[in-house]
Order: sequence, then C-alpha cells, then structure tokens
Amino acid sequence: MTTTEKIATSERADLLDTLNSRRQFLRRAVANLTDEQAAARPTVSALSLGGLIKHVTVTEARWMTFAVGGAEAMQREPIDWVGQFTMAPGETLTGLLDAYAEVAAPTAELVATLDLDASFELPKAPWYEPGARWSVRKVLHHIATETAHHAGHADIIRETIDGQKTMG
Repeated sequence: MTTTEKIATSERADLLDTLNSRRQFLRRAVANLTDEQAAARPTVSALSLGGLIKHVTVTEARWMTFAVGGAEAMQREPIDWVGQFTMAPGETLTGLLDAYAEVAAPTAELVATLDLDASFELPKAPWYEPGARWSVRKVLHHIATETAHHAGHADIIRETIDGQKTMG
C-alpha cells in the first residue's frame, strides 16, 4: 500500500469513526426510554428525542444522496420540514432507531468508496451562496457535525425527562 493509499484509508476510517461516535452519543441519549418519553417535548423547544433521531436520519440520507448525485438527486423527494422533527402517531423509538441504522449502513459503504474530493453545487437556498460547492469530504464532516449538534440537544432533553446524563 502506498503512502497516499494509507493516508486515504486512514482519513476514511477517521471520518467514519467520528460519525459513529456521534451516532453513539445520540443513541445513548434514548437508551431505555419508552415511546412516550421519546415523543415528549419537556423543554420550551418543540424538540423531542424521537424527533431528533428522525431528523438526523433524514438529514444523513439526504446529504449522502447529495454526495452521490448532487443537489438534483437530493431534491428529488420533497422534505417534510416540520414532520421530520416529530414522532408521528404510530411511530416507535425502535422503528426510528432501525431506520437510522438502515441509513448508516450505506453511508459506511460510501465513505469507503466515494471520491472524497468530488464536489457538487449546493442546492439553491437562501443560506447558501449562489454557485457554492461542497466536496464529499465536507458533506461527511457536515453530517458528523449535525449529528453531534443534535446529540447535545438530546442530552439536555434526556436530562430533563429523567435526570439521566448521557454525555457528562
């Protein structure tokens, strides 16, 4: 294996390790909860633990679609901007965690195979500069950051529900 291949392999392993550790923080925040607790919104925000799991699942799936096919691929399916943060009637925490695991598996495969330097123009949105591009590498960092961000929210919500601290 060449030095360049070792560095690339190490980088891919590091990216996946970072994402997996953030996922574990989020999963730990919902461990041993009932569906009712996962759906509860015990803080002044509208966030629930189940809603956060649902949101990071949707976010990861959409951004990995972008990493493979760009903004056009990402935007083929409409997004429910409100519903992605809420556990709908009939949804269970187990079901949401299973869906999250189903999204994580292909992400791991793509981290191993995609060209990390490949880039795509971002979707048109007021929060992106027109013509801005993200590399696959940046997308992976964004997913890890988004997951970590919401793991912090989850820690606060979990502590509000039952005093359990998941990150400290």
